[in-house]
Amino acid sequence: MAKPIMAKATAVWLVDNTTISFKQIADFVEMHELEVQGIADGDVATGVKGFDPISNNQLTQEEINSAQSDPLHKLALKFNAAAVGEEKRRGPRYTPLSKRQDRPASILWLVKFHPEFTDGQISKLVGTTKPTIQAIRERTHWNITNIDPIDPVALGLCRQSELDALVQKANAKKPGDDDVMSDDERRKLVSTEQSLGMPDEPRIPAAISGLETFTLADAPKEEEESHGDLLDAESFFNLPSDDKE
Repeated sequence: MAKPIMAKATAVWLVDNTTISFKQIADFVEMHELEVQGIADGDVATGVKGFDPISNNQLTQEEINSAQSDPLHKLALKFNAAAVGEEKRRGPRYTPLSKRQDRPASILWLVKFHPEFTDGQISKLVGTTKPTIQAIRERTHWNITNIDPIDPVALGLCRQSELDALVQKANAKKPGDDDVMSDDERRKLVSTEQSLGMPDEPRIPAAISGLETFTLADAPKEEEESHGDLLDAESFFNLPSDDKE
């Protein structure tokens, strides 16, 4: 069951304005029954203002009446886009104020480790703007020297499933006839196991390819003869004799 928004404040309102049992309220707001009882006793949620679930489109009066008349009735959350989650979210992600200062670090991490992502994809993933992403890509951001790359999942700016889905989408992209990708770019879009299974790249520059097997046998005869003269050991020892005594 989906959890209502402002669950604790909703529980405060239900405790103060209805006769619904603590167990029913606890199940609805996903809290422990003793915690709801603590709200009724004034030991928990002191100073929290009640949040009316009826006026905020989370419950209907008929649902509350049914729960008050039947202690076994479970409150059902009325459909509310704000309480469902972000599966059908449209537009940029909302980032809480407490986490907005972490966005540059997550952008730098994505730019560094996932260069295949577009600015639009990064913008939707962590809730930022394209000019900010461009400034970090070009290292012209005003605080670039103090930014360290940090995984956006670790910062709580996105879910791991969302990041994995974006990686799979990038991996599924196949270059067309007019979209030629280099070997280095392809390696960035595959997993480690796939990359290790690829053939090794040539380690000898093309400009000197073939010279590693060159021997004197491959040289022209004239050069071979000259090499033979240079390598004749007797020529070093057959020095002219000195007959003057």
